[in-house]
Amino acid sequence: MSGKQQNHRSTSSRPRSKTLILIGSLFTVSLLVILYTSSSSSRASISNPNPSDRPETSFVTSLEHFLIYKAPKLSLPVRDDTVRGESDDDVRKLDEMVFERENRWLNEDPGYPVEFPIKVYVYEMPKKFTFDLLWLFHNTYKETSNATSNGSPVHRLIEQHSIDYWLWADLISPESERRLKSVVRVHKQQDADFFYVPFFTTISFFLLEKQQCKALYREALKWVTDQPAWKRSEGRDHIFPIHHPWSFKSVRKFVKNAIWLLPDMDSTGNWYKPGQVSLEKDLILPYVPNVDICDTKCLSESAPMRTTLLFFRGRLKRNAGGKIRAKLGAELSGIKDIIISEGTAGEGGKLAAQRGMRRSLFCLCPAGDTPSSARLFDAIVSGCIPVIVSDELEFPFEGILDYKKVAVLVSSSDAIQPGWLVNHLRSLTPFQVKGLQNNLAQYSRHFLYSSPAQPLGPEDLTWRMIAGKLVNIKLHTRRSQRVVKGSRSICRCDCWRSNSTASNSLSSLLS
Repeated sequence: MSGKQQNHRSTSSRPRSKTLILIGSLFTVSLLVILYTSSSSSRASISNPNPSDRPETSFVTSLEHFLIYKAPKLSLPVRDDTVRGESDDDVRKLDEMVFERENRWLNEDPGYPVEFPIKVYVYEMPKKFTFDLLWLFHNTYKETSNATSNGSPVHRLIEQHSIDYWLWADLISPESERRLKSVVRVHKQQDADFFYVPFFTTISFFLLEKQQCKALYREALKWVTDQPAWKRSEGRDHIFPIHHPWSFKSVRKFVKNAIWLLPDMDSTGNWYKPGQVSLEKDLILPYVPNVDICDTKCLSESAPMRTTLLFFRGRLKRNAGGKIRAKLGAELSGIKDIIISEGTAGEGGKLAAQRGMRRSLFCLCPAGDTPSSARLFDAIVSGCIPVIVSDELEFPFEGILDYKKVAVLVSSSDAIQPGWLVNHLRSLTPFQVKGLQNNLAQYSRHFLYSSPAQPLGPEDLTWRMIAGKLVNIKLHTRRSQRVVKGSRSICRCDCWRSNSTASNSLSSLLS
């Protein structure tokens, strides 16, 4: 009897032992998983201190993260692929490789020659044209005393025109981090549809001494124009971010065939010489907004507080087309439910403008020294319906976006007539105003530069617009290669009709 009991206890203890071993093993594995996960999280937080799916729209914040965490991996000594000396053979070889690629696509791909994503070759320029200038801005942007002759903070102006940073930072990011499907970076020139020149022309103009800046411009010009791809197309498929109208001015005439990324066309001739810019080859890009975006929650909360009919804060004395501001100020001052005030571009001015726009139904957007103004994009992202008084303004992405659906467009001659503008705005029905506001809420995403760049954001729309220029660029490139020099002029399109908001819709063509 005792033997059977002993045998029973021995037999029953085995399952318990196995159970304990299994539990112990599971505990050990779980502990290892927890430790590994914790370690991985720590490493991730060290390499990326702000892990979030939410895109960063602040230029200063995005730039700081880029320089500290991304630049060390990207700014290692790079291959300087400048061609020195005779390069006709390099141009011939590149042309043959491009022909083979295009001929293969022509016969195999029904979508050729316009296809997505478009392929962009980003030049690996020396650091003095790229990273060094970004660091110069980063190390000096807190210097508020640095201002232009009219009092505008220099670093704020650079932020407004920082399209060169947003496009370049997206293009050179690892593909695993990019979200755009409209463009891809290629690393062989023969594979490229376009060539991006990552030279920060606005930073160098404002933060370098005048002669130092001009010397750097000449160096950048020689660097780019020595490239086989430039010589092959005479620059027609090259993209230059020249977004501030003063930047790159001393050498522009040597790159007038290239695609310029501009804030506007400025038909007055004060900023661009005849023949330098045209809608055929160049692209209008929006300014970077000065104010914070009024998101869905903000739009809902601010709706009952929009008691001001029309709002404007800024400089009332401007040059060229901006002289309309003084006339509008005189006409609109003192009218009930309208705020017209003189303001500056400093931090206090930004907050005052932001508050005013979020409390207004309409925001007055007259021309500045050039036909465009950052105020238009401030109004859009603030949910304030723009009232555009700028007869020669060309809009960003107008081939994709319809501004009549989000803004009130009026001619200068109508706007300065006594009582006309106020009566026109008050004649709009609540249904019409609500429709403009709803469209505005949807459109704001198209004007928010961000890192990472977002689908249907301004970076994405830039490449969609540039893709539409591809066939025409190939036409002019091939034609220039075969036309006998001096026998006939190359076809150009330097003429364009003035904006439809002008009082005389039958105005003569401007060349």
